[in-house]
Amino acid sequence: MNLRFWRRRAGAAPDRGAAPDRSAAPSVAADPLPTASGPPRVAFILMGCGGAAAAAFGLWAVRGIAAPVLLALVLTICAHPIRAVLERIRVPRGAATVTAMLLVFALLAAFAAALVIALAQFTTLIPEYTPQLEQIGASIGAWLSGFGIDAASAETIVSGLEPSNLLDFAAGLLGGVTGIVFGLVVILTLVMLMAMDGAYLPALLDQMRPRRPDLVGAFAGFATSVRRYMIAATGLGVLQSTLNWIALAVLQVPAAFLWALLSFICSFIPNVGYFIAIIPPAVFGFLAGGWPTGIAVIVVYGIINVIVQSIVQPLLVANVVALNQTLTFVSVLFWAVILGPVGALLAVPLTLLVRTILIDADPRARLWRPLTGDIDEAKELIEARDADRKATRVARKEERQRRAKPL
Repeated sequence: MNLRFWRRRAGAAPDRGAAPDRSAAPSVAADPLPTASGPPRVAFILMGCGGAAAAAFGLWAVRGIAAPVLLALVLTICAHPIRAVLERIRVPRGAATVTAMLLVFALLAAFAAALVIALAQFTTLIPEYTPQLEQIGASIGAWLSGFGIDAASAETIVSGLEPSNLLDFAAGLLGGVTGIVFGLVVILTLVMLMAMDGAYLPALLDQMRPRRPDLVGAFAGFATSVRRYMIAATGLGVLQSTLNWIALAVLQVPAAFLWALLSFICSFIPNVGYFIAIIPPAVFGFLAGGWPTGIAVIVVYGIINVIVQSIVQPLLVANVVALNQTLTFVSVLFWAVILGPVGALLAVPLTLLVRTILIDADPRARLWRPLTGDIDEAKELIEARDADRKATRVARKEERQRRAKPL
């Protein structure tokens, strides 16, 4: 029984043993359609988008747990070199771990104390400028009404400038000291547990390296990048906030320490933090000294921001994180929606973590890394193309000059 027809593929050549049909009219040979060996690419794209949306929604649903866990993870990564240095100088592993944890505890406690003092200062500051704030709110409401906005909408827009609302906001933050203490306890407990478990991490990575070298290398690079970024961002934040503090004190802006602390916190929020940090001191500078002081605050903040964030920071941070400006800005908005204020502060480390998992850990996906900001090779290609174009223009110019010369 002849079963060759069963094994014959679609589009295969006809059986050579069969007689050709010479009565059939000649036809133009057409290229065979490509046959897909699996699901189409769009299916994988849709599944990936659906998985990303589900993961984002899940993080948003448990942001009360995810935010402190991720913050503790970043703090543990930053404190790990301290323990490594202590172990290198013959300090016992347990003592080195406790020392690193105590340092993190001290930094968090100092920051929490400074935040409480600053908020208390803010609550005593508002009553002094209540008439001015009410006048500013009325002026803004009249200005909005002049553009055709109804009174109810204008009142809703300027309601944030009402002193009572500002006092309620500050009192709510101060009244949530219990919540702040609880959050610190959770973070410190997580840091302690992660530091204790992290003592075995080098051995575990060495155990995984022979089988998953790409994964181990990707996470090692992630830890190094996060550590360098946080150190650079903290140092630049201290520098920027100190300069702002001195400038505000010279300009006699009230609550200079509060606005300097706000500037330090906002320095961890790329692209957006500057605009958040400049509004309160500019407003209170205007209330205290009029337009000259308000404009001076804006000018001074602008100069310091240009020097620190536009000149110094790219030189120290750009080569560390290798993220383009668009992705950095979008990441701030995305993580702020998912995790709240902690997400905005940790936008860069969390974006690096996502890139590590999706791109760096998979050799087949690393071709997408340049699109996220790793453009060293692209810069070399652009420089080479520019050099070729310049050489071509010079050659054409010389050729035209040669032809223009009389024989």
